[in-house]
Amino acid sequence: MHFKVESAGIKMTFSNSKYFKFTTWLNPYKWVASTFAVSFSLLLASSAMADTPYEKQYKTILGQKMAYIDEGQGRPVVFLHGNPTSSYLWRNIIPYVSKNYRAIAPDLMGMGDSAKPDLKYNYNDQAKYLHGFLDSLNLKDAILVVHDWGSALGFHYARTRSERISAIAFMEATLPPYFPMPSLEAMGPSADFLKNVRTQGVGEEMIMKNNILIDQFLRYSNQEKPMSDNVIAQYNRYYSNEKSRQPLLQWLREIPIGGQPANVHEIGLKNNQWIIESEIPKLLFYVTPGVLVPEATVKYMEDNAKNIKTIGLGPAGHFMQEVYADEIGKGLAEWLQSINSKKLLTNN
Repeated sequence: MHFKVESAGIKMTFSNSKYFKFTTWLNPYKWVASTFAVSFSLLLASSAMADTPYEKQYKTILGQKMAYIDEGQGRPVVFLHGNPTSSYLWRNIIPYVSKNYRAIAPDLMGMGDSAKPDLKYNYNDQAKYLHGFLDSLNLKDAILVVHDWGSALGFHYARTRSERISAIAFMEATLPPYFPMPSLEAMGPSADFLKNVRTQGVGEEMIMKNNILIDQFLRYSNQEKPMSDNVIAQYNRYYSNEKSRQPLLQWLREIPIGGQPANVHEIGLKNNQWIIESEIPKLLFYVTPGVLVPEATVKYMEDNAKNIKTIGLGPAGHFMQEVYADEIGKGLAEWLQSINSKKLLTNN
């Protein structure tokens, strides 16, 4: 396997893969990072488990247990993860918040330590359980911190529960103007991967059997700093068999491309309008090249979104939390302090 990073994207050369072209250029404007296209010959991560710093609590939502971290006291700050991670993603950022706020980080249904019922795990399923969980907390004046599919779910919740959410921070999020995606063809080299994961039998082999989403995409998403055996084993421990990886595959099939799935496409458009027009404070962390949030998206948000602050962190891929936890934690804490100060001035 050969990697060559250049200004327009990432050139990857690999062999003997039936899912990808032999050599492909991947542009950071596309949904799927170049690290999907790595060799399947890499070994699985060590089975050694990294210690989790927080004890989970549980709530029963619609008959199923949802696991979550709940640390600190004060104004609630809710962290929402995406695919294929869990609340573990936020482990090194929560300490910057839990000193002065109540930090809450749930595991999505079928992910992390939450229950794994027999569901389709489509967007509607995930929204039903997560939004039910958030409603059960009776949130007031809460701040959301979101990533990946957690951003779509979080924007949706904030848009429809404006009385509960008063600010939102996001990174590698589903943002305009490139989400939802207009077509597979518009996605260039990434189209092959997304076409394959949408193909019955092929997607199951790639994601559920070969586990490339965690063992390859997640592990090597930050190419200069791949995740350690212990860290990747922690992410992997929730998915001990093929069936347990069904939510990971379904999330990929929920990506709205060319208007399908129609409900996710429509929610994405509504979320886009809300994130631009809403007056609530917003904080965007971004990296280069990233995956979902290229430079053009950052500029679009700075030019069009109301009440937004942006913080650039440096070079990284989709899972910036594994590279810039301290910078995100400090930036988030400072932003929280600033919006609290403004709120006090307004109230006085």
